[in-house]
Amino acid sequence: MPQELQLQVSPEIAANENLLYDYVAKTVRVSTKLVNKVVVQKRSIDARQKAIKVNLKVSVYLIDEKYSEQKIELPDYQNVSNSQEVIIVGAGPAGLFAALQLIELGLKPIVIERGKDVRGRRRDLKAINVDHIVNEDSNYCFGEGGAGTYSDGKLYTRSKKRGDVDRILQLLVGFGATSDILVEAHPHIGTNKLPQIIQDIREKIIECGGQVLFETRVTDFIVKNNEIQGIVTQNGDVISANKVILATGHSARDIFELLDRKKILIEAKPFAIGVRAEHPQELIDKIQYSCDFRGDYLPPAPYSIVKQVSGRGMYSFCMCPGGVIAPCATSPGEVVTNGWSPSKRDQATANSGIVVELKLEDFKPFAKFGALAGMEFQKSIEQKAWLLAGSTQKVPAQRMIDFKQNKISSDIPKTSYVPGTTSVEMGQVFPSFLTQIMREGFTEFGKAMRGYMTNDAILHAPESRTSSPVRIPRDNQTLEHPQIKGLYPCGEGAGFAGGIISAAIDGEKCALKIASILFK
Repeated sequence: MPQELQLQVSPEIAANENLLYDYVAKTVRVSTKLVNKVVVQKRSIDARQKAIKVNLKVSVYLIDEKYSEQKIELPDYQNVSNSQEVIIVGAGPAGLFAALQLIELGLKPIVIERGKDVRGRRRDLKAINVDHIVNEDSNYCFGEGGAGTYSDGKLYTRSKKRGDVDRILQLLVGFGATSDILVEAHPHIGTNKLPQIIQDIREKIIECGGQVLFETRVTDFIVKNNEIQGIVTQNGDVISANKVILATGHSARDIFELLDRKKILIEAKPFAIGVRAEHPQELIDKIQYSCDFRGDYLPPAPYSIVKQVSGRGMYSFCMCPGGVIAPCATSPGEVVTNGWSPSKRDQATANSGIVVELKLEDFKPFAKFGALAGMEFQKSIEQKAWLLAGSTQKVPAQRMIDFKQNKISSDIPKTSYVPGTTSVEMGQVFPSFLTQIMREGFTEFGKAMRGYMTNDAILHAPESRTSSPVRIPRDNQTLEHPQIKGLYPCGEGAGFAGGIISAAIDGEKCALKIASILFK
């Protein structure tokens, strides 16, 4: 049997196989020649002390112990061409993993996606970045793979209680992701690599008899006697099924409006809103690693901060080391920011959403919109930012200390946000209570991370799509909408997930529940 060891080693040893084998041999008190294989099971960085260490969980096989590599294999997906059909609205992680699970269980998924496939999306992303043209159906939020495909591919989740995280990671490896995601404490695929994985998942769905319909927008739900019967597309086509997984993302405002019009129960949900802050990555490395230069063996440093300010949480969100800021509007007349990192995280800047939690009472000025009050609050800030920045995809920007001092920045350096920036006093973008909290909060952030509060940091506004502003309720046991039998609200858009992994897990849960009903 292999020995399992918990090690704390230098970054150099962790990065060099020969040095690691020597270290392990000394630890177990044998010659290095007697170490057959060292398998790293888990890896994380401990930067709490000046001498940075890497925590490793390893399995050690000695020379007389057989080691065979455990290859990740995909499940034995069956052909479901002639099986009962289940409609899935949305080809994000919730929808795609629901489709895979349905196939595994012997059901036929029909995945309906308003946007384009991963390759077709690229032209529309170029249009928003270069020409400031927003395609309402194909952008950073809408299209094959959902928002995560071209806006980072982070796989870390705190939602382990919701399901089997390792199963989702193993499926991703089976579809082409590096096995490192099974090892790293904060796994990440990267926007440059995720599209191919998403494409391979789609091809598997089709190969097994499922359907994936792109550029197909749902414009109505067919409901009779409070039971779902199918959907209607923008071309008037009807697709029938008595089981529908509603897996749209957190930006599918037209779906929220459709549900509201049809008197299908939805609820306003608190979310968070703020700015995206960009620092030089070198500065974040210096702060986090307490060194002038991080060296060759440490990755670009991330950070995570949470503070309570005036009774509200203000925190970093979707932090992207070595990354860039992207334009994520889904309609003309608004601007929205998000961040992403390539797999190597090799860009010169680090960015993070810095957001403040909202409360339902904040939406009172929009009370006439009922359950859509939070969405209208969100929309009003995005539209105001668009006007202030010049009615293009440029965004309002301000140096961090200038924001603290309520002073318009005399100049804004070129940032990673390709459409460009306009120097604006951020207090004009946000309600006064939010502006005040952020000003106080950045001071607290500066105390927690010495050097963080600097005019070399540029704030971009707004970071407004942190989660859905609406919850589509469902029964805790059946996972069905409490009012509409056969409708399964799912993933981020329904308010039941927050990121690729938790959305994928939720998609699988809905698929499993449907199968348990159909096959009982």
